[in-house]
Amino acid sequence: MRDHPHSEGRRTTEPLPAIWTGRATNRAQWLLAAAGAGCLALGIKLAVDSTWTSGLAPLVMSVVGCLAAGVLILFGTLAFVHVAVKLDSDALEVRCGHMGLPRRRIPLAHVVRAEFAPSVTPRQWGGWGYRWRPGKGMAVIVRRGEGFVLRLGDGRIFTVTVDDAETAVRIIRAHLHAATTGPTPGN
Repeated sequence: MRDHPHSEGRRTTEPLPAIWTGRATNRAQWLLAAAGAGCLALGIKLAVDSTWTSGLAPLVMSVVGCLAAGVLILFGTLAFVHVAVKLDSDALEVRCGHMGLPRRRIPLAHVVRAEFAPSVTPRQWGGWGYRWRPGKGMAVIVRRGEGFVLRLGDGRIFTVTVDDAETAVRIIRAHLHAATTGPTPGN
């Protein structure tokens, strides 16, 4: 995570990029993924090396339980090891994990307001991942730290933890301002 002070005067004079990309990573989730791989390995070992002396039903339940837990833990954590955000003049796109799933695309025309959130924690949202909380909206939380909050035209709220979220908010606000006042000459 990088430090982005709010009072830097040069930030307001810098030209805004046409396409902004941001990313956040949580390396601690690799430990959870390793635990999921361990559950898978245990399930496979039970299936292959078991002597079946205790009966078929307990063995099947143990194997299926280990395999199911391993798959859920492994893929559940790998999906949220990192988040990638892409912002252009039309939309904001959020992709999670190595496969980019789940993915969410929000047209900037649907955004009413963007706010910088200096401290978003998994605890506020009930954990890591793609989250929903009544009254708080939806969120993609991969680590604690800075993020941004979008207020959408339909009343929904969408939060994302990402490095350099303050720049993303500035760009979104610039697009919102341009949409309400019309394009400036030269753009």
